Amino acid sequence: MNYNGKFFCGAGREIITPPIGTLLYGYRPDVVSTALHDDLTVTCVCVGNGTDTALLVSLTLGDICTAMTDELRTVCSDATGIPFENILLAPTHTHSGPNTSGVEGWGPIDRNYVDGILIPATKKAANDAFTSMAEAEMAVVVGDSDVGVNRRVQFPDGHVDFGQNPWGYYEPQMTIMICRRADDKRGISNLVHYGCQGTAAGCTTEISRDWSGMMIDRMEKLTATMTVFFNGAMGDVGPRITNGLTTGDITYVEELGGKAASDAMRIYNSPKTYFTPDVKLFKGDVHLPYQELPDMATVKARLARFKGDPEKLVNIDRFEYVHYKAIEELIEKGETELPEPFTFQQTLVSVGNTLFIPFPYEQFSQISARLRAYSGYEHTLTLSCCNGYNAYLPSEDQLCRGGYEVGMFRYSTTHSLADNTDQHIIDENMRILREGQKAD
Repeated sequence: MNYNGKFFCGAGREIITPPIGTLLYGYRPDVVSTALHDDLTVTCVCVGNGTDTALLVSLTLGDICTAMTDELRTVCSDATGIPFENILLAPTHTHSGPNTSGVEGWGPIDRNYVDGILIPATKKAANDAFTSMAEAEMAVVVGDSDVGVNRRVQFPDGHVDFGQNPWGYYEPQMTIMICRRADDKRGISNLVHYGCQGTAAGCTTEISRDWSGMMIDRMEKLTATMTVFFNGAMGDVGPRITNGLTTGDITYVEELGGKAASDAMRIYNSPKTYFTPDVKLFKGDVHLPYQELPDMATVKARLARFKGDPEKLVNIDRFEYVHYKAIEELIEKGETELPEPFTFQQTLVSVGNTLFIPFPYEQFSQISARLRAYSGYEHTLTLSCCNGYNAYLPSEDQLCRGGYEVGMFRYSTTHSLADNTDQHIIDENMRILREGQKAD
């Protein structure tokens, strides 16, 4: 393909719905699907200018473990010839899809689903996006939406649990990146970015993309353009549903999805200017230090909280138990030195005035807001659970309050990351961006 320095874009989609009877991931390892509410999808958007080409992949699934993310990125790379590191792959984080996570306490990965449905569909969608690339132009529009709400409620006794926190921070910005053909102005893709958990359906037994799926369907119908959702900073943000909670049932999916669609179309229809963007990629390694291990007395005290058969523990209780048992074993062996910092390969993708920053975490919204303020880009969009999954990443100011998200951050690995990991990951991403801009 001869780009001649111009902007090209393509999009592709496939259905990735599992059969009814599949175990659903998100709450417990024993939730069996009994019906289909709406089809799950994989949607790919390919952008390039001849020098750099990137593939953005959105899957309407929960979490995707890092090993499987790498497997899917490799499949996409093999199908398109796009370098592995140029592929950003993220789930939308519905809690009503099959298990592609395999996180301790949530059940095993559904390998039959992965091999039989997910991999072939992802390969085809990626290839379709790449081969359909056409000369394009882009517009970006932004507006506020209150679809999300901070979900970390501090109750009178001081403990933090799920709910709608009216004084807690969340990012209200909904950003829509619109790509259309340069020749006949037909739409190629609408990319909607917003940070909010996919939990409106609660622990339903119906397969669903949750609220964002309803938004996408309505927007596609009204714009006649393939539309895709990428979840932003949603670690501390849940859906603002009318029961006052952040989980409900399948009726809340339709209710909030309609609200989200209304907001999205209001923003989409706002004044916009189309332009020909450049595409640039900034690559490097992110290094995150660990903190010191607790002493044996602390470990024993934490383990004493668990009674009965530990093999029957699920979710965060299982996480915490395994975490402290592993530390106990290390201390008994005298292996208490800190390992080298946790390191992962990072690729930032800029498309004109928009910068995509992948996070292999469910990061808190304050982290995203800080990066948006520091990056120098008009639109800075962090992507949750992108290119891997390592549980939650809270902002340091929330660690003292505890709660589910803080527990997941503490217990997801034997060695916990440092308390100020939010600052470290911001610094590392800014370093990669600056070094890339300097080299450019």
